[in-house]
Amino acid sequence: MPSPSSGPVWAGRSRSSGRAPRPGSSRLRSSISDDRGETIVSNSSADVAGREVPPSGVDASVPHSARVYDWWLGGKDNFAADRAMGAALIEAIPTLRTMAKENRAFVHRVARYLVGEAGIRQFIDIGTGIPTRPNLHEVAQAIAPETRVVYVDNDPIVLAHARALMISTEQGRSEYIHADLREPEKILADERLTGTLDLDRPVALTLIAVLMLLRDSDDPAGLLRTLMEALPSGSYLAITHPTQDFNPAEMSAAVAAATQGHMTLVPRTRAEVERFFDGWELVEPGIAPVMAWRPEDGEPDDPHAAYYWAGLARKP
Repeated sequence: MPSPSSGPVWAGRSRSSGRAPRPGSSRLRSSISDDRGETIVSNSSADVAGREVPPSGVDASVPHSARVYDWWLGGKDNFAADRAMGAALIEAIPTLRTMAKENRAFVHRVARYLVGEAGIRQFIDIGTGIPTRPNLHEVAQAIAPETRVVYVDNDPIVLAHARALMISTEQGRSEYIHADLREPEKILADERLTGTLDLDRPVALTLIAVLMLLRDSDDPAGLLRTLMEALPSGSYLAITHPTQDFNPAEMSAAVAAATQGHMTLVPRTRAEVERFFDGWELVEPGIAPVMAWRPEDGEPDDPHAAYYWAGLARKP
């Protein structure tokens, strides 16, 4: 299954767009500008002869959502299949790349709310993706250094980056689990999770652009329910999810491109997204366009320019 990750993302602000890098281009070194304007520089997945050499356990012939997202950001941890998939999706939705910024902005806003206002000190982030600073634990620990975060993803490349970049602080802690959302019991039983978090205390569960990677036949609501039931009262659930509600034609084209590239993309309606929160209390403004969920820099000109619903709910 493509990685449940912080990407891919499927749309963006109409006032902000950019050209995609040329598919198939390769650099021995590349840089990714993070949300603070700082740059992370790292080695390419290509060897000195210019040949792409995937790490052990990585099938470079199959596109992976985390690596497609990495390519959109100008990163180097991607292969020809990922670049081809990313380019096809951009052709379907030209403003797609800027949605990466919108999804990350939501993650940062929701983290600041959860830590600063709701008092949360524990997170499980499923679908981490290739790290881009500031990461969730960095945002949370900037407010409350004792915050603990467990990241979950199923891409070996994500694992390598997580080990290198997600360093614990003296007071807090961050940990990484190599696992799949389709196995929630395995995630909950992992000793790295149970050794990091206290599941008798409230936990925030974040799934950013993840559930779209599951077909209805995978029973995403049932998988999510297993995780939700394991968390105590006072816990929170944050979700972003692509939708066909805002631009059916472009989203349909994106689904067709993903299907042709052997990737799963399942957009869902507002009502379908809201059902993922059943039994929990939605935090204002409820299910909202991702750009309109508690914006910190004023209301967006066109909140529907990003084809995503977002929501946060509390377990009673």
